[in-house]
Amino acid sequence: MKFDRQKYIDLIFYILSQSYDKQHLGKTVLCSLLYFIDFNHYELYGKLLTKETYIKSKKGIKPKHFNEVTNELIGKRQLFLRKEPYYHRIIHRYYPTIIPTVRFSRKELEIIDFSIRQLSNNNASAMIKYAIKDPPMIIAEFGENIDCRYVFSRNEKYSARKIRLQNK
Repeated sequence: MKFDRQKYIDLIFYILSQSYDKQHLGKTVLCSLLYFIDFNHYELYGKLLTKETYIKSKKGIKPKHFNEVTNELIGKRQLFLRKEPYYHRIIHRYYPTIIPTVRFSRKELEIIDFSIRQLSNNNASAMIKYAIKDPPMIIAEFGENIDCRYVFSRNEKYSARKIRLQNK
């Protein structure tokens, strides 16, 4: 599985453009959304959308290429990082400086939009509490890659199969 850098970049820009009004959408929430979109896609179609590797960490979900990609986009001035106060914490907010091109198929957009609608209202604490109960996260040890094959052990609360039911 080769990491799809362009699709990953497109997905970051799309999430940010769809969630611009979410004051709590910092790095933790963004990384969690990337994870759930990829794993929801895997559950429905048997492959990860971006082919990213996700690692279980004490702070939640750590996408392997996230820092590398966002630093590159910041260097190209396509993304702006701003550390902002959010209640008693500082969050890392990303702002696109370009208008993203949507290069997703209709079925990809269904999963992406569903995941954003379902999860983007969560702040970082709520997102982590939610994510740690997802079967792939439960099974992984800290510092290990999260195995996407365990999405098939998801219960109704976490399953993406309801996307298909909504669209019938």
